[in-house]
Amino acid sequence: MLNEDRRMLAAVQKERDRIALGADMCAKALRKGGRLVFVGAGTSGRLGIVESAEMPPTFGTNPLLVQGIMAGGKNAIIRAKEGAEDNYEEGARAVTRLDPTKKDVVIGVSASGMTPFVRGALTSARKAGARVIFVTCDPRNELQAFVDLTIAPAVGPEIIAGSTRLKAGTATKIVLNMMTTPAMILIGKTFGNLMVDVNALGSEKLRDRARRIVHIVTDLDYQAADQLLKSAKWNVKIAIVMQKTGLSYTKAVARLKQSDDRIREAIGEDIEPRLKALLRA
Repeated sequence: MLNEDRRMLAAVQKERDRIALGADMCAKALRKGGRLVFVGAGTSGRLGIVESAEMPPTFGTNPLLVQGIMAGGKNAIIRAKEGAEDNYEEGARAVTRLDPTKKDVVIGVSASGMTPFVRGALTSARKAGARVIFVTCDPRNELQAFVDLTIAPAVGPEIIAGSTRLKAGTATKIVLNMMTTPAMILIGKTFGNLMVDVNALGSEKLRDRARRIVHIVTDLDYQAADQLLKSAKWNVKIAIVMQKTGLSYTKAVARLKQSDDRIREAIGEDIEPRLKALLRA
């Protein structure tokens, strides 16, 4: 399995330029107020659901900003629902219910070629004017002209024939990570490699992460970072801007807004030199 996964990584590497283009398409959509919508069946659908579910806690996004559609509905996430992938009409209806627009990007995910469910969904998205990306591990797909971008790492046969939850699933997970993560970075959801839009109110673990981020950026000790975060209503970005600029909460909010929610522009400082110094230490 490890040997096959090494081949899988090489296949993903060959698609890096297309993946980068996909990340840029996603970032542009998000900047314009659009949404990202993943559509798939089976393992491919579940990977889209995972990707969408992880955006709010990681990047503090609205749950509606990145969504996942699963053939067979919510029950199919935890229990396979055979035949759901063959329903073209339900795929089309599932996307239509989201009322897609030209601002959105709809990403079809189907490891071994486009299933009827995904085809119906992408057809509906195309009619609405949304941008369409197709992620597959079958480079022989016939729909190059139907979508705006196809990302197709040729991972080859699985060690258990047809079991695309194996290296095809791993390749798909990597591709989706490599589209959404740079997209979030490009719209200012990080500062260096720090998760500054983390939803700190979600749990004690996340509040501790918020304290550590503020400590790294500002050099405040944990107790002072805790007090600062409370003053900033547990918004890490606002806390950093308040500490770095001496602004009040209200003025820090305004400064961030003027800077398109980007900390680097708001405080006039890059975190990279400090992070490198910390790593050397």
